[in-house]
Order: sequence, then C-alpha cells, then structure tokens
Amino acid sequence: MKTYNLEENYVKSFDSGTTALGLETKALQVFYGDYHALHDGTLQFPKNGITALIGASGSGKSTFLRCLNRMNDDIATVKGEILYQGININAPEINVYEMRKHVGMVFQRPNPFAKSIFKNIAYPLQKSGIRSKTEITERVEKSLRQAALWDEVKDDLNRSALSLSGGQQQRLCIARTLSMNPDVLLLDEPASALDPISTAKLEQALRELQAHYTIIMVTHSMQQASRISDYTAFFHMGHILEFDRTEKIFTKPHIQATEDYISGNFG
Repeated sequence: MKTYNLEENYVKSFDSGTTALGLETKALQVFYGDYHALHDGTLQFPKNGITALIGASGSGKSTFLRCLNRMNDDIATVKGEILYQGININAPEINVYEMRKHVGMVFQRPNPFAKSIFKNIAYPLQKSGIRSKTEITERVEKSLRQAALWDEVKDDLNRSALSLSGGQQQRLCIARTLSMNPDVLLLDEPASALDPISTAKLEQALRELQAHYTIIMVTHSMQQASRISDYTAFFHMGHILEFDRTEKIFTKPHIQATEDYISGNFG
C-alpha cells in the first residue's frame, strides 16, 4: 500500500454566519481500547446538504458516522464535540434517546420489525408517547410519501414488512426514521445490498428529502457519491484528509491520496 502524509489535509470550513450548519464536529476522536480509530474528526455539515463519506474499508468513515448519534457509546471511547443547534450532544448528560429523535440513523442492512408496514412506523411513534390515532395515521402516510414508498404500499398497509423487497424495506426503514421528525439523517451504506433499480429509487428519494433534512451518508460507491452528494469527505487510516464540494473532490482534489483513491490508483 502507498504511504501518504497523514498530517497533510484540506478540510473546507464554512462561516456559520453565512452558511447554516446542520451538524458540526470538533476534534472528534475514537478509541477502541488502546486502538486509536479516528483522529481529529473536525467537520461542518451544511444544512439541507447531502454529504458523502468515502474511503477504503477500515478508514474510519462508519466509525465517524456512528458517533454522530452516539451508536459507539458502549463499545468505544469517543472524545471531542458533536454540535447540534449549538449543543454538544456528545456530552455525558445528554439524553441519548431524545437526541436520536433529532439525529436519526438508517443502517446498511434493512431492519424492519416483524410487523405490518403500518405498525413498523406506528409502533415507535406510540412508544414515544403519541396516542392520537389521527396523528399517527398522518405521520405514517407523510413519512412513507417522503421515502417514496407510499404509492407502492398504500393499498395494503397491513401487509407484513418482511414481505417487501430489499429496496422497499430500506425505504420503509428511512420512513420509520423520518416519522420521528429528525433534522439530520444518517445513512450507513444504505444501497450496498440493493439492485440498481432500487438504488435509483432510493437516491431519488434522498434528493427530494434534502430540501428538509441534513443528510450524511457513508458509501463505497464513487458513482453514488458523485451523483447525489453536494459535499464529500475522504477518510484514510482514521484521518479526514480532504473535505470539499463533491465536484471539486472528483475533478480537482487538493491531496494526492484523494486523487489516487478517486482514480483507482489507491493501495
């Protein structure tokens, strides 16, 4: 594998007075025991933008993403700040359950409940304290529409979610997350197990969602990152080497390691 200078980096920053931020991290570090998995993860995510996190397997991108809604709490030591609306949500006193209503996450593999399509979305709403059947019904429809799934399932909402295709299950999981009205949507390789048609439907849904949400996604697909993201961050060996507008990352990167990764001359 080629050796790169991990101290060399180009990370674009924004003036928060002119660019609204959906989320921001400062000096984020992750340790699995003595292993330093993520170094100085400082990034700003513009509101209503789609940011792709790219890099080879083991580069730290999924570790970084999971930190953003405290999914690493029980398995790693996470240092630094994660700022959401000016609040450090990495602070120990933060109610993680409440925080996840604002910063939702969808995982690599679809994980629908063994319940009906309707109950997959209604159940977490009920658990969060919503009792109004009218409100629940409205939220179910709204979130399914946002995830571009409503027209495919509206006539049979009592059907088991497990009978849906993989792509439909993934969009259902997105709908379930959206039903909680988050501001930030995290996705960890959401299309990795999907066929090209399902991937296209998912990407179209994400493009429509960004008008209302800040979206941060891990992807191994360079084509996907270039198609749908506004910004791209390149991770290598636990370091963020470059972050900029996607078009610049893919056409004129600042760092040699980024250029090698994008062009396939990496490793």
